[in-house]
Amino acid sequence: MYSKILILHFPPVIARKAIVCSLTKQFDLIFNILGAHISHRKEGHMVLELSGIKPNFKKGVQFLKDQGVSISYPDQAIYKDSEKCTHCGACTAVCPTGALSIRRPEMEVEFDNELCSVCELCILTCPTKAMGLFAKNIEDLVV
Repeated sequence: MYSKILILHFPPVIARKAIVCSLTKQFDLIFNILGAHISHRKEGHMVLELSGIKPNFKKGVQFLKDQGVSISYPDQAIYKDSEKCTHCGACTAVCPTGALSIRRPEMEVEFDNELCSVCELCILTCPTKAMGLFAKNIEDLVV
């Protein structure tokens, strides 16, 4: 499952249309609305976690762009500090995308940045503060 957080910007002409629902119906994608707002000028803004298989994800993002939605990506990323990590596995229990997992039989926590949706649950859960957030170059996030 591929998952990323997108920041959508809807112009006034389409701000009240149910375009995001089409992502499920037409592209078999799952979306989780993390935040949404329509300004006094009727422009819409939405932060969305979008999940599905990568080819459908790309088609869904292209569909949004074709509808007139501007898309940007968070300028942050999660990192794992291997020296602080005690491999307790607490982060793996809360990771919704499987970016954090336990390698067996070594019982070591592995982090796959490609699967990370930057939900930050691992940061809140990690007892040793081995998981953190850093700013990254926006060009690195282009689908």
